[in-house]
Amino acid sequence: MTTADRQGRLLAISDLHIGYAENRALVEQMRPETDDDWLLVAGDVAETVADIRWALETLASRFRKVIWAPGNHELWTHPKDTVTLRGVARYEHLVEVCRELGVTTPEDPYPVWEGPGGPVAVAPLFLLYDYSFLPAGCATKEEGLTYAHGTGVVCTDEHFLHPDPYPSREDWCRARVAETERRLAEIPADLPTVLVNHYPLDRHPTEVLWYPEFAMWCGTRLTADWHRTYRVAAMVYGHLHIPRTTWLDGVRFEEVSVGYPREWRKRSEPPGKLRRILPMEVGSGDRGAAPGVGRGRGGTR
Repeated sequence: MTTADRQGRLLAISDLHIGYAENRALVEQMRPETDDDWLLVAGDVAETVADIRWALETLASRFRKVIWAPGNHELWTHPKDTVTLRGVARYEHLVEVCRELGVTTPEDPYPVWEGPGGPVAVAPLFLLYDYSFLPAGCATKEEGLTYAHGTGVVCTDEHFLHPDPYPSREDWCRARVAETERRLAEIPADLPTVLVNHYPLDRHPTEVLWYPEFAMWCGTRLTADWHRTYRVAAMVYGHLHIPRTTWLDGVRFEEVSVGYPREWRKRSEPPGKLRRILPMEVGSGDRGAAPGVGRGRGGTR
């Protein structure tokens, strides 16, 4: 494990979606407050490798350390991307891009934050989802997808996120969960953790979705006890586009997404503000969701 100087702040952001010019401008404006600030990026930077590289390179040139966990959008094999790799091959290519830039990925040793609020092991995760957050009344993935298609709320992953060489996304998810459990178990037992994943590790943050059926694409029940098992000081995630702080079993869950311009324009806080994870902000509580913020019927996330 690597270590950091005892200065600075551990900051977080996600769902930058820099394919939108307004969001790209937000990234151009992001700066650390000290030379020792670290930045956690919890996925959905962009859909093309070129855009992902630009954003992470820009941020890595400014922050002491940038730590990235992939979102579903990075894993899309999108028609507008010149890189046509699918599934595991695409993910591994993105890992190599990050290593060229000096950005920490889920495949690298977990760094230890020894600044204020530390020491903690900072673990970026890549877990995907397995359709186990089923809609009420549905007992299987097939029933859930049938229900979702009936409502018109279907994630674009069904078209662009390929699991190759795994037979399904849920098989890929289960493999990632098993490997990640092995690595997390190797962290010293006296060391707290900050876990960074694109999706929440527990289902409770999805309870405020306008379209609850979208929860199927938002995580897995296999990680429901990880916030207790791995001594979690904070669980950092994105994906829902509902930035807020919640607590579960005394553990802080931080949703740190920027989201799409049509969403962040409705919020009172300025867009693109980096969330401080450590040291914890005084008075952190359930920030709630801004009116009208949630999953749109198009299911494009």
